Amino acid sequence: MHQPPGFVDQTKPNHVCLLRKSLYGLKQAPRAWYHRFSTYAKKICFTQRKCDQSLFVYSHNNELAYLLLYVDDIILKASSTRLLHSIITSLSHEFEMTDLGQLHFFLGIAVTRNSSGLFLHQRQYATEILARASMSNCTSCLTPVDTNPKLPTDAGPPVSDPTLYRSLAGALQYLTFTRPDIAYAVQQVCLHMHDPRKAYFNALKRILRYLKGTLTHGLQLYRSSVNRLVAYSDTDWADCSDTRRSTSGYCVFLGDNLISWSAKRQQTASRSSAEAEYRGVANVVVETSWLRNLLLELHQRTKHIEIDIHFVREHVALGQVRVLHVPSAYQYADIFTKGLPSPLFLDFRSSLSVRLPPALTAGEC
Repeated sequence: MHQPPGFVDQTKPNHVCLLRKSLYGLKQAPRAWYHRFSTYAKKICFTQRKCDQSLFVYSHNNELAYLLLYVDDIILKASSTRLLHSIITSLSHEFEMTDLGQLHFFLGIAVTRNSSGLFLHQRQYATEILARASMSNCTSCLTPVDTNPKLPTDAGPPVSDPTLYRSLAGALQYLTFTRPDIAYAVQQVCLHMHDPRKAYFNALKRILRYLKGTLTHGLQLYRSSVNRLVAYSDTDWADCSDTRRSTSGYCVFLGDNLISWSAKRQQTASRSSAEAEYRGVANVVVETSWLRNLLLELHQRTKHIEIDIHFVREHVALGQVRVLHVPSAYQYADIFTKGLPSPLFLDFRSSLSVRLPPALTAGEC
């Protein structure tokens, strides 16, 4: 380390500066910032949720406020305008901040209001991905993945630009935040980022062609008084021709709203389809347990507990979970584990509330 140019102490040239403040970009800066913010939030009567350390709740005299923190971006919702302005004023006195008004853009996700509720989309982000791949004018297709078996490890020659492949695959991962319909297809191409081959790049390009035809699609969240959690789980047993590991997928609905989903390769191989299904069900039970605790504002973490067959059986025995058979025509989790025929894919995509934005009515913006 050296003293910065222009600030060299000639009497102590071998000394270095002592940092009194965590600089932006350093590894310790996020922790220092989070500690400072959480300390002040508690000072103004917010409490942290144990299930989600980034969620702060204010509750006093029948008034409620929820504050969600992501690094230095904040979503704040209060039960009254007076309380909302009071909290913003308190935060402004402590931190340099800007009130951007109603939520319309957060972490690259655009939010629009309509008569049904909220519509979330990443249209601009998807357009930028297409431009990066030089596919802005490509021909669209109906589905993001075909119904053929999974691609083997040795799938043609290596791509000429592996950096581009990895960049596009990583960008598509972030797009799944509002596009659960591409989660399985993106998971498949991300499995081969260490050694991208021509066949994998063709699969990635198919996702981009699908996005070209569905740029205006997004995730619709509805106003609803239903508070029941319903989850769908599916597992494609030993689908990987190289490792014989299975792919699990699930989606969780709160009322009519899709709030959580996943398409993921299991960590170990299963000796039977029943074992693979149990692992898949265990994953979704862990997720729904965590969501339930978060919604009930309980003070225990259940997302990182040990997962095995007995975990599912215990929840079934306690009556907290019911494991039911779902006919293939209504098994929405299939979209996270395999390629589907176009009619079934389009039907499931609609069931996940991935659709065009509702037509605006007079007075809406």
